[in-house]
Amino acid sequence: MSSTPKTGPRGATAAEAPRKTLIQRFTDLCVRYVERFMPDPFLFAVILTLVVVVMIVLWVPHASPQGILEGWYQGVWGTNNIFTFALQMVLILVSGYTLAEAPAVKKGLNWLASKPRNQIEGALMCFGAAAVANILNWGLGLVVGALLGRRIFARLSNANFGYMIAAGYMGYMLWTNGFSSSIALANTDPTSKLNVIYTATHQLVPLELTILQPYSWVTVIVLIVALALLVWKMAPHEADAVDREALLGADVLEAGASSAGTLQAGPTAGARRSFAERLEGLWILNVLLFLAGAAYFVISGFNLNISSMVMLFTILAALLHGTPIRFIRAFTDAAKTCGPLLLQYPLYGGIVGLLAYAPDAHTKPLQAVISASIVAGATSATLPFLNFLGSIIISLFVPSGGGHWGVQGPIAVEAARQLGESSPAYLGKVSMSVAAGEAVANMIQPFWLLPVLAIAKLSVRKVMGYTVAAFLVGFVIFSITMLIMPHV
Repeated sequence: MSSTPKTGPRGATAAEAPRKTLIQRFTDLCVRYVERFMPDPFLFAVILTLVVVVMIVLWVPHASPQGILEGWYQGVWGTNNIFTFALQMVLILVSGYTLAEAPAVKKGLNWLASKPRNQIEGALMCFGAAAVANILNWGLGLVVGALLGRRIFARLSNANFGYMIAAGYMGYMLWTNGFSSSIALANTDPTSKLNVIYTATHQLVPLELTILQPYSWVTVIVLIVALALLVWKMAPHEADAVDREALLGADVLEAGASSAGTLQAGPTAGARRSFAERLEGLWILNVLLFLAGAAYFVISGFNLNISSMVMLFTILAALLHGTPIRFIRAFTDAAKTCGPLLLQYPLYGGIVGLLAYAPDAHTKPLQAVISASIVAGATSATLPFLNFLGSIIISLFVPSGGGHWGVQGPIAVEAARQLGESSPAYLGKVSMSVAAGEAVANMIQPFWLLPVLAIAKLSVRKVMGYTVAAFLVGFVIFSITMLIMPHV
């Protein structure tokens, strides 16, 4: 009685299956442990909240249950809430997603998706496109990898979908060194509540002293090369158990809508359109919106900050979508990915409120205790590196570049001033060291994976095992940068 040998995902028999490399074995280990122990991101936020409460009880003298509860409430829904910043972040994400769904951009994505011949090429394509997009705008970069990965996976058989989505998400590590870096942009705006450097020193730090410095863009180049090599070497041999028909069906529907020449339901061909429908199809309105926004950007002196980035990507998306109704519906669809963020943002606001809670004016809050202990004994040469380490820890509790800077920034800036370092150039390095820690920590903090998972329809456990390896690579590279940065 003969038996048919089992075939692997690449057409080889089980006996012929290639041996796994050290990186592949390490990645498999990470995937197994993440799948076993990683809870839903909402529960992760709840657990972090409880951890902070325990830390307050241990390290903040005279803390009371009522005071802790009031501090939490003020951060979630009270006077210290992060609603304004949360809305800015959501709008950056939604405007970036809407731009990625514009017909011209989508056509480019479909063209890119047709090029990879196997899952490694597909994953590298996802990573490369996401890396470039994240340098331009983190909202665009966050979704491009997922949108491209879905299209590539629909074409390739025997591919691991979680691996490709993770490769695209790895490009997100570059956003804090890109043009939408919330910390770097806040440093340029004297009206921003997040400009802690201006609050402390009345100095502005232009982008020329942060993301455009050699220590920033050289690090970006090294990261791109290193992470691309990691993506190549970590490719799994096992295909992922994903509902491929659902993905193919979605793409077929999208292609059908595009070939039909319309994105909206309306009267049949030849029927007269109502006045409202004519207004909805009046493309000149989108052009006027674009021209108004572009004119203001020029008048403002090409000022780049969080709000102007939202405006630029919104007006560009409106222009590329053509008619108002197409832009409105694309924007509405994009907003659906933000549901998990809107659910969790209040919880992280509560964590920020807890970190700032102090029972009286003479007691340091937990955030000051953590930050001060991290930079204790620092020198001008070691402060950026210590800030980087502290940033990784704090990012687990406050996974937002700007909100995180609001927590750690005042302590970091004050430490620099006590060391006699108050120049805009050095303070720019201090701010970028905090930004770097946030970028690396995103690979192990699931908060910003949520919209990616919503697009890909995957659970966090399918993706984060791969990003743990990316965290280690990023940690090593950024650590070297932080140690060299004070001397250049």
